[in-house]
Amino acid sequence: MQELSLNILDVAQNSIKAKATLITIKIHKNTMSKTLLISIEDNGCGMSQQQAEQVVDPFYTTRTTRKVGLGVPFFKMSAELTGGTFTIQSELKVGTKISALYYYEHIDMMPVGDMASTMLSLISVNPDIDFIYYFSVDENEFCMNTQEMKTVLEGLPVNSNEVLTFIKNFINENQAEIENSK
Repeated sequence: MQELSLNILDVAQNSIKAKATLITIKIHKNTMSKTLLISIEDNGCGMSQQQAEQVVDPFYTTRTTRKVGLGVPFFKMSAELTGGTFTIQSELKVGTKISALYYYEHIDMMPVGDMASTMLSLISVNPDIDFIYYFSVDENEFCMNTQEMKTVLEGLPVNSNEVLTFIKNFINENQAEIENSK
């Protein structure tokens, strides 16, 4: 994968397959430590400790359509190539949290990519799932929350063209403002 946003999309799709109703994606850039922390957390079916250990193996997958599962191993590798770390916390019937820490000045750091399009892809085909997206640089943060949007929309579908256009602009504008505030 050429962008971290595609790794995030892949992990979030795993959360959807795990029947999550709430998926929280956080990206936090710390300019003092030169790190970027990405986490994806869900309230899906979770994994056993054995599954959580196996999921980083590219030859382990629960899918029956193919014999490899590369998304999580690539996500882990991308973080570790920068000198960073990767963790999975999961509990059956509670959910899963995957975190990857990157050193963003490392030569092997991939670009974050287009998070607005990633969020739109997730929301447009999964309107019944709630998504919360946080983006922060040091102490400056913004949040996009479909739970809150649904209460304001008064019945207008969150995946309607008007709402999706608003969400994309909201993410792009707020993310740019926070990145340029330093």
